[in-house]
Amino acid sequence: MVIDTRAHTTLPASDMERAKRWYSEKLGLTPASEGPGGVFYLAAGGTRFILYPTPNTQRGGHTQMGLASSNIDADVAALRSRGVTFEEYDFPGLKTEGGIATTGEIRAAWFKDSEGNTIGLVQLPPGIDPGS
Repeated sequence: MVIDTRAHTTLPASDMERAKRWYSEKLGLTPASEGPGGVFYLAAGGTRFILYPTPNTQRGGHTQMGLASSNIDADVAALRSRGVTFEEYDFPGLKTEGGIATTGEIRAAWFKDSEGNTIGLVQLPPGIDPGS
């Protein structure tokens, strides 16, 4: 059944070399494989994502990929030290402070990659496995 299979995120890139450089320099990632269809990156638990080449420069106005964090304060600080800029939001029900929003026990932060894709970090309450 489809809900029992692994899923992966597909992110568009208008400049593949710039995107690969950004993911290497900012997130410390190395491609697992490359081909004409894009560049695959592996993450924890068998998850993965692909950057694929496209001339389409339109991006969704939502989070395109979420990354689990066990310590969002440390992860935000580490990414900032690598030059990542976090988004600041002030909407009814969602306000970031220092780039991090807290809603109940969930904490989250968002940044954009070199291609304008919105990437989110989320720290879930203790005892909740983000992989389940």
